[in-house]
Amino acid sequence: MDTEMITLEVTDKIDKALENLDKKFTTVRAGRANPSSLDGVVVEYYGAMTPLKQLATISVPEARQLLIKPFDKSSLGAIEKGIIAANLGYNPGNDGETIRIVIPELTEDRRRELVKQVKALSEDAKVSVRNIRHEALEDVKKAELPEDQQKSMENEIQALINEANKNIEAKFKEKEKELLTV
Repeated sequence: MDTEMITLEVTDKIDKALENLDKKFTTVRAGRANPSSLDGVVVEYYGAMTPLKQLATISVPEARQLLIKPFDKSSLGAIEKGIIAANLGYNPGNDGETIRIVIPELTEDRRRELVKQVKALSEDAKVSVRNIRHEALEDVKKAELPEDQQKSMENEIQALINEANKNIEAKFKEKEKELLTV
């Protein structure tokens, strides 16, 4: 594997790790209604565990409210159970047609818990970036490059990793600020 391929592969893997972190951050709510906070909800629908977004449309009619409109009204009860089982701190209200979820204000303690959760997600992203570095350095060794070229590649990989860690830290700080802002 040549040096350019190794660099491209590292860059691609880092991009995917950062994308994954962004996706996980959107599931951590900050007191505002966000349909993606329901991404992890699965509902038992005709004996199969089905993601909520395959069973209903989720909209945000107001800043702190989610509206879930099922495609099949007979699934309302199952959707309600699925939301409660997901343990998101939501209390769904079923009116026979739709389900409304009023997002409660976050308490100070809950905000701190969410910051800890976001910190853990950031740490997981850093671990995956370290694993990417480890794999890339192994690839460099296997490439049997001249010593100076090998050192140069290792430094280039380390620079990419340092940049990724800075990005992860910046994303964490941004999300932390969002969560702690009342």
